[in-house]
Amino acid sequence: ALKGGADPRIHTFIATSPIHMQHKLQMEADAVLEQAVAAVRYACTLTSNVEFSAEDATRSDIDFLVRILTAVVKAGARTINIPDTVGYTVPREYFSMIEEIKNRLPHGGDGVVISVHCHNDLGLATANSIAAIEAGARQVECTINGIGERAGNSSLEELVMALRTRPDNLTYTTNIVTPQIYPASRLVSQVTGIRVQPNKAIVGANAFAHEAGIHQDGVLKNKATYEIMTPESIGLPQNSLVMGKHSGRHAFQEKISDLGYELEPEQIETAFVAFKKLADKKKEIFDEDIDALVADEIIRIPHYYKLNFVSVNSGTEAMPNSTLEIEVEGKVVRGAEFGDGAIDAIFKTIKQLTNTQSRLLTYEVKSITGGADALGEVTVRIKEDGLTVMGQGAHTCVVVASAKAYMNALNKLEYKKRNRPQVTV
Repeated sequence: ALKGGADPRIHTFIATSPIHMQHKLQMEADAVLEQAVAAVRYACTLTSNVEFSAEDATRSDIDFLVRILTAVVKAGARTINIPDTVGYTVPREYFSMIEEIKNRLPHGGDGVVISVHCHNDLGLATANSIAAIEAGARQVECTINGIGERAGNSSLEELVMALRTRPDNLTYTTNIVTPQIYPASRLVSQVTGIRVQPNKAIVGANAFAHEAGIHQDGVLKNKATYEIMTPESIGLPQNSLVMGKHSGRHAFQEKISDLGYELEPEQIETAFVAFKKLADKKKEIFDEDIDALVADEIIRIPHYYKLNFVSVNSGTEAMPNSTLEIEVEGKVVRGAEFGDGAIDAIFKTIKQLTNTQSRLLTYEVKSITGGADALGEVTVRIKEDGLTVMGQGAHTCVVVASAKAYMNALNKLEYKKRNRPQVTV
């Protein structure tokens, strides 16, 4: 797994809090320390770049924490991570902890990078990360859109833009190219199916929206009255180019570029064909519509199953049923099923034609843009044989979008099955 890496790293960890050692690990503190040191020593035989994390550090005894961190540093760890695993700490407390650890490490921690990893259970992940930086941390483990376990992790975009916006107070810099923040946020949302809340700081839909009249008046006179950063600084497109059925290939490529995407020529061509089909159904194409089209090209997997057509019959007096034609690895098959509703009928037909035993876990539909002709985007999660995958589909008809989403999920499931590592004894 390390071959070919520019600077390969192995990251080892073990829990250090009393509650974890007693109830999860069922180990004494000395045994935990021995195991931590053994793991780091072994990792150092494979690479010189080793990181160690003390899981649940913020609920750990500080003396034991310093003891185990000192031991792993002596064993060869170059980076020591102090996670707030359950989002429990507060900024002042975290600052004091990081500062004390740094001061108590051999030689004041010289030659060792202190890292932090904050969860957002109390909504303090970004604030705690900033406090840790001020105390001496030089690596922050964070995520785009703040996604992560439970309430999520420290948000990359919040942290980076806080440092960039307040250099007078926070004299630290990163190498992040900030105009790529917004495109990256949209891409992560598309790939994961996790929507960005409208009021999310930096990248939410309302982050640069001004509704109150007094705010609008101020922004029109001088944007700095209510905007502490510019939309351009995070890559939020300000291009007024309106896309529609008469837009050509050049305009489409320019829009793709403005949105921050870099596609291969064949990917652009496929996306352009899909764009023209959509433009025949919609008067105006919005950026979010382009995102959905491009996602189909970026998140490309082999099409074991391909949807040719779907038809449904449903109403107040009709028993919902669907008819589908799909291709199963090139072979055309047709089928029909009844269901509790049009969507249920579609999914039953797909399961019959593909012979899948998958179980639907979640189904979500949203409007990508406004208006009666808006693209509907459906996201499904299915599970089979211990594998869970997510599928997405977008179309002006929610019924078709649902069929596309389930087929997308099945293709991912099949891909995972065929590429699952084989365990040999």
